Amino acid sequence: MAEKAEAPAPVGPRQEQDRKARSGWQGRDRAWEDAEQPAKKLKSGADGEPPRKLPKRKIVMLLAYSGKGYHGMQRNIGSSQFKTIEDDLVSALVRSGCIPENHGEDMRKMSFQRCARTDKGVSAAGQVVSLKVWLIDDILEKINSHLPSHIRILGLKRVTGGFNSKNRCDARTYVYMLPTFAFAHKDRDVQDETYRLSAETLRQVNRLLACYEGTHNFHNFTSQKGPREPSAQRYVLDVFCEEPFERDGMEFAVIKVKGQSFMTHQIRKMVGLVVAIVKGYAPEDLLERSWGEAKVDVPKAPGLGLVLERVHFETYNRRFGCDGLHEPLDWAREEAEAAAFKEQHIYPTITSTERHERSMAQWLSTLPAHDFSATAHAAASPGAKVPSPQEGSGGDGDSD
Repeated sequence: MAEKAEAPAPVGPRQEQDRKARSGWQGRDRAWEDAEQPAKKLKSGADGEPPRKLPKRKIVMLLAYSGKGYHGMQRNIGSSQFKTIEDDLVSALVRSGCIPENHGEDMRKMSFQRCARTDKGVSAAGQVVSLKVWLIDDILEKINSHLPSHIRILGLKRVTGGFNSKNRCDARTYVYMLPTFAFAHKDRDVQDETYRLSAETLRQVNRLLACYEGTHNFHNFTSQKGPREPSAQRYVLDVFCEEPFERDGMEFAVIKVKGQSFMTHQIRKMVGLVVAIVKGYAPEDLLERSWGEAKVDVPKAPGLGLVLERVHFETYNRRFGCDGLHEPLDWAREEAEAAAFKEQHIYPTITSTERHERSMAQWLSTLPAHDFSATAHAAASPGAKVPSPQEGSGGDGDSD
């Protein structure tokens, strides 16, 4: 006689507690369940795991990557010609079992948003993206196992259900690493890697960089932006060049700039104009005239040396970071790993590429082709008006 099948045991408080412990988010699920959608079922288990129900929650990821060989951060759906960082990231999310495949095809389904759309060749040590995922076990390790070594998820935190990394970001800090021979005067200094930056030239560089601080009309530092468009007004909090240092026999310096938001190519053009002035190609007053309505030809420095260093969430942290339910988005525990990633993947790429491909040296050779005297004269022509400064606008949120 066949044995009777036993009825499934009811799920009690103890079993529910065990389920939550397995999810890796002990003690926090109840606080989040009110504002979230019902959990979805993972039809086919990732890495051989059996199918099971998993919570789907809003998270942020701290992302570091070397941008060489990529056409920027943002994915171009339907275009496989130009590979982006998000192409590799979305593929890893699908393969690890964090999101269903159709979410990879339509990123709006996972509420995906990035803090900055870094441009072609630009790297990051502190990019932050927000999205909804299934909270699988060992989520960080599994995603990274499907990513190339030059792209890493350094940290992961839970955030409020309506969190948007782009809109919640108060400010962004970039660094631009360049060989110091970029500042060598065209008439009196050597123009190669034997050049060493003097204290006097460093003071001149920092004096010019300080002119960018505050709210200015940066329409001449991007493309397709008119001088009277409100979003051309951008607020720069701090910008300076650090002391130079040597790597592989070549001297480099790092320019650090923190601003509310940046338009496409803005930082590269900010660096490019200062280099043109210090080298003696452009008149110094051209910088101030660039705020006017007249079009000024501002040279754009190479993308290789630009790195998104950090994004800032002070307003969010004040409101939610200490409420007992959420973690502040300060990433202090991940700083050492971010610094190690830069030393292993970003800075060596910049130095070796500069030595072998000479991107900065080639760009510097184009500066004599600019007619800075003509653009300066045009900017000073009658009728050119400087728009009154206003509080820095988040604007388009475009970034270098």
